Amino acid sequence: MKMEGNTILVTGGGSGIGRALAERFHDRGNRVIVAGRRLDVLNEVITNRDGMATLELDVANADSIRAAVDELAQRFPDTNVLVNNAGISRPEDLTADEWDFDLATATIATNVTGVLRLTGALLPTLRRQSNAVVITTTSGLAYVPLASHPTYSATKAFLHSWLQSLRHQLRDSAVKILELSPPYVQTELGGPQQLTDPYAMPLGDYADEVMALLEAGDTPDGEVLVQRVMGYRTAEREGRYTVTFAQGNP
Repeated sequence: MKMEGNTILVTGGGSGIGRALAERFHDRGNRVIVAGRRLDVLNEVITNRDGMATLELDVANADSIRAAVDELAQRFPDTNVLVNNAGISRPEDLTADEWDFDLATATIATNVTGVLRLTGALLPTLRRQSNAVVITTTSGLAYVPLASHPTYSATKAFLHSWLQSLRHQLRDSAVKILELSPPYVQTELGGPQQLTDPYAMPLGDYADEVMALLEAGDTPDGEVLVQRVMGYRTAEREGRYTVTFAQGNP
C-alpha cells in the first residue's frame, strides 16, 4: 500500500481504532476524511489538523450512505482508500425468554450490511484510481468467537469470508483488499471499562504496529495481523481451537 499522497475515507473515525489510524495516516501526508454520525465528535478530531475533513455518515442507513457517497464524489473525487471501521459490539443473552433480536439486527446492519453497501457504492470510484485500497476492520473474534457477543463475533466471521471472495474477484484490478483483525484493544467499543482494561492492548501500540505492517507490506494473503492476535488467527490450523475457545469463554 502506498503510504502517502492518498485521499482516505475512514468510517467510525471519531474514536477508537478509526481515529487512531486516521491521525497516523494524516501524519504521513495523506488527506483524510473522518466519517461518522456525530459531527461534533468528528470536528474535534480534525481540530488543528489541516488536510483532514469530516463527512456525516450512518453506515446503518442506506439513504445516509447514498448521500455521503454523492457528497464524496463532489468534494473528494480522487478518494482512493476506504477504511471500513465503523462497528458496534454488545453482549447478548441468547437464553433469555425475551432475547433482544432488535439488537442483533442492528449489529448486522452496522457491521455487515453497512460495509457491503458502502464498499459497493465506492468501488466504481476506487476502480478508477491507480492505487486503490479497501481496508476493513474485522476482529480476532472472527476466528474464535466470544460467546457473550455472538452476533458481533459472527458479523466479523462473515466479513472475513466475504473479503476473501471480494479479493479474489478483484484480483485483476488495481484495488487491493486488506483485512484488519484487531485483538482486544483499549477502546470504548465494548463499553467505557474496555478503555482502561489492563488485559486489552493499548490503542497507540496497536495503531503503531498496524502502520508498521502496512509500511513494510507485511500483509500475507491480504491480512494485517499484529502479533497479539496471532493466537486466535492460527488456533484452528494449529489444533488449538478448543483450548483457545475455552480460555476466551471461561
